Amino acid sequence: MYQEEKTFTFRFSLEASFPDDYEGEEEQQAWVREWEARIKPDLLKVVFESLRRHKTWQTHVRNRGKSPADEIEIVLSRDFSKPQGFSLS
Repeated sequence: MYQEEKTFTFRFSLEASFPDDYEGEEEQQAWVREWEARIKPDLLKVVFESLRRHKTWQTHVRNRGKSPADEIEIVLSRDFSKPQGFSLS
């Protein structure tokens, strides 16, 4: 089977600023924990809800050996080798 690929990247860079008298990790990177516990899961949920509306595409997460704290790869695939059928939507 012949297969083509295209890569598209969303990159999120997290930054936090602190006052000059900040002594280091006093809050033990609470801002990173907020991203991991609340923001990133909400974002992924919205992304997958949107992608699932496109019924001809299959969506899944692929792990290429990087930590999910650093990278989440979402794969969209469409199989043109099978009959597509007819849809009014």
